[in-house]
Amino acid sequence: MSSAKPEVVIVIPARFGSTRLPGKPLVSLAGKPMIQRVYERAKMARLADRVIVATDDERIVKAVESFGGAARMTRADHRTGTERVAEVAAHEKGDVFVNVQGDEPLLDPVAVDTAVNALLEEPAAAISTVATPIKTPADIMDPNVVKTVLDFDNNGLYFSRAPIPWVRDTASKIQVRHLKHLGLYVFQRDALLEYPTLPQGELERIEQLEQLRWLENGWKIRVAEVEHDAVSVDAPEDVARVEKLLQK
Repeated sequence: MSSAKPEVVIVIPARFGSTRLPGKPLVSLAGKPMIQRVYERAKMARLADRVIVATDDERIVKAVESFGGAARMTRADHRTGTERVAEVAAHEKGDVFVNVQGDEPLLDPVAVDTAVNALLEEPAAAISTVATPIKTPADIMDPNVVKTVLDFDNNGLYFSRAPIPWVRDTASKIQVRHLKHLGLYVFQRDALLEYPTLPQGELERIEQLEQLRWLENGWKIRVAEVEHDAVSVDAPEDVARVEKLLQK
């Protein structure tokens, strides 16, 4: 490998359809469409060279271009955001691709840099992601909050909607750290291009977590820890909550 800095491209998958919030990427948050908020936060990552929105809808392309962003039309039949990012990577130059969720308008640029560094500092690593310690006990039992457990080298052993690790002996006062997985991924180009060819496994289908496809196919995922939790907009009631946070 050359000593030149690898080119890092952030791709934000943004589908128009959303069951709970149709047209979600264009929902206005304190005067800007959500996709613009995510894009502007992504641009603040120090290690990012370019940011591209990957969508399946002309309305989103128009919105992104109207604020000066870059957007690419992708196929409508992708099963996961990662597959959409992989389609963009097949046509764009770049060494490392970052998949940033399109529904996190308060994205922490530091989390992006942390995830990219986790991949770059381990030459053998193909994928990295981030997690944050769970601070609200109710989150441990919440199936919408994805938990992960790590090995000694900070590789993800498993990701689950279930409370892992399960505390068997509740009588003894053991300190348990539960980690919440945040949906931000960094890929070496080759790994990302291979993703759509990997067979979908039983665990991915059951838990409905796309990252399990990597683990079931024998890949390792490096997990870096970050301070800040992610706040995502999934339902209409999340909009007011995020607007309040934006005003802060």
